[in-house]
Amino acid sequence: MTTIPSIACLGVIGKNNNPLHISIFPSQPSNTPLRTPLQYSLLLSSTLDIFEARSKINTNSGGGLSGDFGLLHAVDERLAAYGFETNTGVRFVAVVDMRGRGVGAGVLAQSGVGGGGAGGGGGLGLREGEMKLVFRAMQAAYVRLLQNPFFDPDEHSPPTGRGGKKITSKRFADDMRRIGEGWTPGIGAGNP
Repeated sequence: MTTIPSIACLGVIGKNNNPLHISIFPSQPSNTPLRTPLQYSLLLSSTLDIFEARSKINTNSGGGLSGDFGLLHAVDERLAAYGFETNTGVRFVAVVDMRGRGVGAGVLAQSGVGGGGAGGGGGLGLREGEMKLVFRAMQAAYVRLLQNPFFDPDEHSPPTGRGGKKITSKRFADDMRRIGEGWTPGIGAGNP
């Protein structure tokens, strides 16, 4: 059986650098997450410095303040963190496990992923646009959450910059789960 990249973790970070939501997904072959929730939380926090540095570069060069930052950093030979920042300062992070899911030959043919990489297809890497679908789906789920009249965004990212609650919406959590479980390189993200 060949392995293809899969999403190991999806995170939403508020404009005050507070974690709003973290979804963790199991990896093959053990069907358990690669890291503990605390380790993923620290990994998401480590991306904040990269977001900050790239925002300064974009501001100084006259570029926009937000957008797709692409690959933030490769954590090790297996995990890589990708990021996107909205124009309101909310950041979406997707941690990808490069050997995360076992698939049959039919899925490989359908996705256009094939060949390359030792270990049965591990370490294929991702094309630039493959993560954009994930971030677009995450942003659509977040916008849908903001449209809820009972959701108060200031409660989650207070203007004082201290504290803040995590997003507890079941529908948002289900959307994140669907995005993480439904994404296959070359095919796209699960629509929330």
